[in-house]
Amino acid sequence: MNPELTPDGHHVVIKGRKWRATDPELPEEVGAVLRKELMSARREVGRALRQEDEAAERAARDRVQRAKVALGERGTPWWEHSSQDRKARWEPLYRELGADQG
Repeated sequence: MNPELTPDGHHVVIKGRKWRATDPELPEEVGAVLRKELMSARREVGRALRQEDEAAERAARDRVQRAKVALGERGTPWWEHSSQDRKARWEPLYRELGADQG
């Protein structure tokens, strides 16, 4: 089930709260890789919190931020960028994760 979108498509509404939507120009295979990275990083945040490891928590939160920006959910709104700039936002992390290799 997909979350409700605002009329302009810029945000999703979850439990009455608006969150920036993922960039709709993001290719599905790229989005899948970036969401996997996001969920992995979120699990690492939880693990670091449970272990009270501040350095690991900071590193994990940085990974969350990077994934959210690549997805278009943070940083400059995707609808304010050209298609070329939007691709430049996600492509480095996608390549770093090795997802573009065969």
